Amino acid sequence: MKKIDENGRYDNNEKLHIATDCIILGFEEQKLKLLLFKRKIEPMKGEWSLIGSSIRLNEDIDAAAQRILKESTGLDKVFMQQLKTYGKKNREPGCRFISIAYYALINIPDHVMDETKEYDARWFEIDEVPNLILDHDEMVKDAFLQLKQDARHKPIGLKLLPEKFTFTQLQKLYEAIFRTEFDERNFRKKVGSLKMLKKLNEKDKSTSRKGAFLYKFNMGRYEKSLKLGHIF
Repeated sequence: MKKIDENGRYDNNEKLHIATDCIILGFEEQKLKLLLFKRKIEPMKGEWSLIGSSIRLNEDIDAAAQRILKESTGLDKVFMQQLKTYGKKNREPGCRFISIAYYALINIPDHVMDETKEYDARWFEIDEVPNLILDHDEMVKDAFLQLKQDARHKPIGLKLLPEKFTFTQLQKLYEAIFRTEFDERNFRKKVGSLKMLKKLNEKDKSTSRKGAFLYKFNMGRYEKSLKLGHIF
């Protein structure tokens, strides 16, 4: 049984540290990528790591995740959501650390990547991610599983694609997430049946003279489908 101190509080001299780690997934040039940086403190200084640090006593966890991301990479006001808590007793050598992991999805060209270089942060294609410190490989695996789950129920392209995109870009995104190729005709039929997209009177002519029509997500339709539990 724990002892009670003279002020009526539990007397516990053991130190417990709480941190947050950020799994930042991005999409660029038809490839999924992960943002990493080189750890700046010992142990394992200089090795590739997720973006993370300790949470301060005077800040909310969500605010801490945003602060740590900005301090480590220069990225600001990125939408993130809690993924999972990691608390194995020996997950970090020398001290007891619990980490609350967050994951985010961003369209890489929408952000200033020169800032991340200043902080020694770098984007890696998913298939080329190096071995990471501690249990960060497990965190990335869990984030990728969550991404697949979200992709089945949400128009994940809202975060990973530009506001206006081609059908091909949308298909390449889903192929990157599910690690497989889809038949173009079947994919168009499936997505078209959900009526989640608005076809615009604009074309992307960056790859051909004829160009490809651009689309946007139909948010009204998405909100309605979400309430009905439809799978995207």
